[in-house]
Amino acid sequence: MAELRLQTAKSGSIAREEYELDTVQEAIQEEGLAWLDILRPDDEVRQFLLKRMEFDELAVEDVFGPADTTAQKFKNHRFIVINARDADNQLDTEPVAIFIKENLIITVGHYSIPALKKFRFRFKKADEEDLALGIDFLLYELLDSIADDWTPILNSYSRQLDQLEFQVFDPSKKYDDILESIHDLKRYLREAGKSIESLNTVTMRLLKPNERLIGSGAERYFSDLYQLSIALVKRANNYSLGATSARDSYLSNISMQLAESNAQLTEVMTTLTIIGAIMLPLTLIAGIFGMNSDGLPITQIGGFWGIIGLMLLFAATMLTFFWRRGWLKTYEE
Repeated sequence: MAELRLQTAKSGSIAREEYELDTVQEAIQEEGLAWLDILRPDDEVRQFLLKRMEFDELAVEDVFGPADTTAQKFKNHRFIVINARDADNQLDTEPVAIFIKENLIITVGHYSIPALKKFRFRFKKADEEDLALGIDFLLYELLDSIADDWTPILNSYSRQLDQLEFQVFDPSKKYDDILESIHDLKRYLREAGKSIESLNTVTMRLLKPNERLIGSGAERYFSDLYQLSIALVKRANNYSLGATSARDSYLSNISMQLAESNAQLTEVMTTLTIIGAIMLPLTLIAGIFGMNSDGLPITQIGGFWGIIGLMLLFAATMLTFFWRRGWLKTYEE
């Protein structure tokens, strides 16, 4: 069953038991500007929007199915679809359908939206001068609440990005799950960007002079909102680029560390290879002349010391060979 909340400029929030869906229009008579919020709409809501409010059929169907960002003007009402942050999960954004007819704004959504709570408070605190601008001012306050909802979220993303960049460029410490954290942050920023770009698209459409979707008295408010949406889009994009840069730097650091480890391993293997190559002929000589055999030729040229001299000659020959091949340059440097 759908949840209904009704608020008016004159009486504030109206208790649910004081009205039914079909009697909303009667309940807001003499109440000035009014806002009806419908959460989790059902078939009764569909019939109310179609028959009682006489809204466009395609616009109503957008409420119950996939809907793209839009701002349209019909014969007896205006219709807007915009993305806003879902209260259940900061990562998700959900579409909110907005109908504007005479002095009534109707918001319809399938999920609780934190920005609507902010709008409820701002509507309650609006003074008579602001309310005198009519339903366009109420629409501005609603869209501005959605924009303001992203400001603290983007601030938290900025702090996360600063922390990740510190961890990436801190060579003295190692942190776990950096790559996963960067990936999550990029996903959050991508979802934020969807909502903010949706706001930017709607406000730009509302300001088109040939569309006449808002009155001239409210244009300055929507112009400010449009500039705010541009600034928020830039912030989200800059943070996303910063996250990408942090990821690339992290992967580059990992690659450099692997390269250094490989270089050290190569140096060790080279050392072991040289030692093994030097020891091989010495072992061969020791094995041959260590045999208990009389009459070996080496006994005629110095005996034991002749064997030692021959071993040193072999070692010097091998070192000279390695040096000329360039295999000892690592040690020379």
